[in-house]
Amino acid sequence: MLLEALIDEAGVSRAGLAAHVNRAGRTRGLGLRYEHTAVARWLKGQRPRGEVPDLICEVLGNRLHRAVSLDDIGMAAPDGHVPVQGSSLTGFVERATTVWRSDAQQRPHVVAAPAVTGTTAVMPVWEWENPPEDADVSRTGPTRVGAADIATLRAARDHYELMYRKAGGIATRSRVVGFLNAETAPLLRGGYSDTTGRLLHRATGALVAVAGICAYDSDAHGLAQRYFHQALRLAKASGDRGLGGYVIALLVNQSLFLAEYRQSVAFAEAALRAAGREITPALAADLHAMQAKAYARLGDRAGALTCIGRAESEAARIRPGREPDETGYVQPGLVDVQVAEALLSLGDLAAAREHAVAAVGTPAHDRGRVHRLAMLTTIELRQGEADRAAATATEMADRTRGMESQRLRDRLRTVREELVASGSADAERAAERVEGALRVPL
Repeated sequence: MLLEALIDEAGVSRAGLAAHVNRAGRTRGLGLRYEHTAVARWLKGQRPRGEVPDLICEVLGNRLHRAVSLDDIGMAAPDGHVPVQGSSLTGFVERATTVWRSDAQQRPHVVAAPAVTGTTAVMPVWEWENPPEDADVSRTGPTRVGAADIATLRAARDHYELMYRKAGGIATRSRVVGFLNAETAPLLRGGYSDTTGRLLHRATGALVAVAGICAYDSDAHGLAQRYFHQALRLAKASGDRGLGGYVIALLVNQSLFLAEYRQSVAFAEAALRAAGREITPALAADLHAMQAKAYARLGDRAGALTCIGRAESEAARIRPGREPDETGYVQPGLVDVQVAEALLSLGDLAAAREHAVAAVGTPAHDRGRVHRLAMLTTIELRQGEADRAAATATEMADRTRGMESQRLRDRLRTVREELVASGSADAERAAERVEGALRVPL
């Protein structure tokens, strides 16, 4: 909601806004007696009568030290209709930057919000996939945005992604969000041509996606989802369909974690369909592999095996150096571990182990290697090879040192429980090693 975002940014309560509007009204000879309940109705879409919408703009504009229009507060239409997310890029930027500030300030209504479901979860994907497109994203502003600014955003994305891989999302998130607030928000409010604006929105979208990944890794799923939706809107403004497909892959991954399996399949289909020729082999391989996991969870063996075949076919087409930076996470072995997980869900332990062994045997950054070792440990335990699983789990535990990640902790806890349940002395010792890795609080 546009108005709620601006109220939050202005740092005023609902009762405070009502009081300010009443005082502003008195300067125009109006006897207004609004209270916080009236503001609550405005937030639900009710448009106050007469000059009151203009007074709201005046009050908020004075507090924010910039002009605020009726469109900015969602009251441009006389019937009180609030514009949809995609209708005003300027309004979107204001809402997005408000979320960044709220995250930096650890405001509970943003940080602890649950993930949305149903139509609310689907609409951002639908809006990305369908017209209207942004005809012109140019903007006038106090500072001129140039190529050096965009290069800085790109470098920041690479920097924070590497930090996430090494240290985890909990440690990295505050750094990304701090950069968004201090460096990125002023650029979005600056001046730029349509061409530069599209590059700016693309670079910002890629950086916001990293913030979403860090929020997901911190177990802040509602916040992560908001960041992913923001990144998708920015991708649309950039005109880069490949970036949009990458962001949807992040939503697919989150949907899998939240057990929204049919949504995972549908989102992946949307990305593959709408990105078209701009989708790369790496991204296509990841989307098909995640679809395979969703189908396997749904018990659809034929669907899972079909997607496994497609994932492996696309993976064979990956050419290093020809992929955008964002899809660098699709390293050799990633599709193998995804396929292993799908096959494990289908109960095909022998085939799952073959893929898991291949994944572990392929070089990867520490974070990816932890997940691969965890998968292999689980499969080895299911096959009754507790001693071998103990050795695999011990390496997994050692690899997690220095990482602050809720997702990795979840994985370690699951493996520890499986080791203990095996009844093996070696597995028991490995479980104690995993417990040691979990002992330090995040």
